Amino acid sequence: MLSKVYFIKVSDSESVQEIAGKFSRLLKESGCLDFIRKDDLAVVKLHFGEGGNKGFVRPEYVRVACDAVLKSGGRPVLSDTNTLYCGRRMNSRDHLALAKEHGFTKESTLGEVVIPDEREPGNVARVALNGKFIKTAKIVKLFRDADAIVDIAHFKGHMMTGFGGVLKNIGMGCATREGKLAQHSDVSPLVHIDNCTGCGACVKVCPVNAVTLKEKKSCIDAKLCIGCASCIAACKFYAIDVDWEPGGSTIQEKMIEYAKAVLIDKLHKSVFINFAIKITKECDCLAKDDPRIVPDVGIFVSRDAVSCDKAALDTVIGESKKDIFKESHPRRDGSKQLEYAAAIGLGSLDYELIKL
Repeated sequence: MLSKVYFIKVSDSESVQEIAGKFSRLLKESGCLDFIRKDDLAVVKLHFGEGGNKGFVRPEYVRVACDAVLKSGGRPVLSDTNTLYCGRRMNSRDHLALAKEHGFTKESTLGEVVIPDEREPGNVARVALNGKFIKTAKIVKLFRDADAIVDIAHFKGHMMTGFGGVLKNIGMGCATREGKLAQHSDVSPLVHIDNCTGCGACVKVCPVNAVTLKEKKSCIDAKLCIGCASCIAACKFYAIDVDWEPGGSTIQEKMIEYAKAVLIDKLHKSVFINFAIKITKECDCLAKDDPRIVPDVGIFVSRDAVSCDKAALDTVIGESKKDIFKESHPRRDGSKQLEYAAAIGLGSLDYELIKL
């Protein structure tokens, strides 16, 4: 039987209130939260956006989901994990402050905002996986303790994985910083000398001082590099990229194995939501307001993570009349994450799109 993906169309011209109303209708008519029971701890996995970024899913929409969880008797908690790269999401204190600045409070969303400090051993869970790449996954324990997971993702492009949706939001987004490092560990940035202007932006953002300037050109020490990709994001001249083989080709599969570590016993207690709105070239980790690369498409909801991402990808490509993500990141093949996720049992590539 085909996995069901529910979809409601959204346009750029609609107001926040109109979109919130459509999202509420989508949740009600899909019945996607019917699995939540009284007193279930429902962790709403979000990306609160980096400072200066405006692509993240708005708190007004998150409130709709939290309200639906509360009406089902559950207890919504909003959460994310800290980042590898330098920025305001690198530690729990600053991350919480940024989430509040972006409007994510209990008053505005109806859900408590919790970003566990993984420096506390009790906040880290080790999940035996014995995968092709990941043997033991290290994730933030809150996601393991949850009775239910509500995965709300901003569907957009991504410099490392082609696109990012609900699978990336879980696989990369629930990992500890050590877990994120394990996923990036084979990624080796290289410098295209002819493009390098010696501006030093990459030097400033490197969290481990792996980047220096030599003869007014960037130089990356592979022994110090942790593969966080901060330098790639910082460079405006396309002078830094990834040696895509072998490291870049495996990061998606590592990410998917991490998603399995989170969802392994929660596939029947999870819902996946893609907001294909303000679709940007890059991830919400970038501290700037990226423009849309295609018009708004809509919102997708499914109990199947693979189908939810596949339906969003197919629809965005169909609406834009071209593979906009491949055009934006020609060396990245985002289909790899979907194929691997289906292969290891996280969902199906075959779906039925139900339009409301």
